[in-house]
Amino acid sequence: MKQPIPTSLILGFLGVGKTTAILDLLKRKPDNEVWAVLVNEFGEVGIDGALLQTEGAFIKEIPGGCMCCVAGLPMQIGLNQLIHKAKPDRLLIEPTGLGHPSQILETLTSEHYHDVLAMGPVICLVDPRRLEEPKVLGNVQFRDQVAAADILVANKTDLCTSEQLARFDEWAAELEPAKRTIHHTRFGQLALGWLNGHSDERPVSDPGAHHHHHHKSESPAPSIEERPWQQVTNQGQGHFSVGWRIHPDRVLDENALLVMAMDSAFVRFKAVVHTAEGWRAINVVDGALTVIGAEPQECSRAEVIASDQIDALELDARMRAAAGLSPR
Repeated sequence: MKQPIPTSLILGFLGVGKTTAILDLLKRKPDNEVWAVLVNEFGEVGIDGALLQTEGAFIKEIPGGCMCCVAGLPMQIGLNQLIHKAKPDRLLIEPTGLGHPSQILETLTSEHYHDVLAMGPVICLVDPRRLEEPKVLGNVQFRDQVAAADILVANKTDLCTSEQLARFDEWAAELEPAKRTIHHTRFGQLALGWLNGHSDERPVSDPGAHHHHHHKSESPAPSIEERPWQQVTNQGQGHFSVGWRIHPDRVLDENALLVMAMDSAFVRFKAVVHTAEGWRAINVVDGALTVIGAEPQECSRAEVIASDQIDALELDARMRAAAGLSPR
């Protein structure tokens, strides 16, 4: 590289709007610049990358759990491939909302990347409404994401009451050490200027927290031609996921998917799927549903995430019914 690549880490708890924020940034990037995004998802099937590809950036996915647990070889391989392929003018990194930032930052600031990456301010998005939940405030992932941030952003302010925003401001002002800046926004809109500058490399509250995760052996996903219906699961950090990869020729019922997506048992539902109405990107978080058109993919993908144990067989039967298939 002729000069280090400006690199920004976009943190935030599950469902706070990180992918939406990156999509918005990509829409406003300078026309003469090439941007790349490294994205990690808690689930196994990788959906956010398909959404981000609509903006013409180079995307590399690391699915299958917390990026901090794959921050060794898998992350470095993915990052090196992305840099080599894209030769980007700017790099954005989106870890899963259920991940710890400490080992990611350690990898990105290691001697290996000293002349390759220039770490910009770490940005963390927070949904002020979730400060009312003791399980969120007490969550080590949430605390570490906030602690690592140089810039703290209250997102989804259009959905917050004045009392919730006041509570966020009071909570944020009491954080030690103080944040460089604190902002309010909605729809994930971040100012391009917030990406500039450098990271203060702030200490997290529990730098060893990622060690409690198990490390599982990784194997490539089977060919969608050989196995046209694939269901995968993951669990960790108190959450559970069930995901599907489905042959692109299989057309799914959009209405049935939307009914399934709105199940109150789910923390998150997201999909990029082939329906009778065309390819659709479906996203549900906090009970808010978004459906937009999508580009054709190599396979349909869908995923649910829940904070309680979920019945993978029952969910598979519902997904198969949406695809016009009988339960297994």
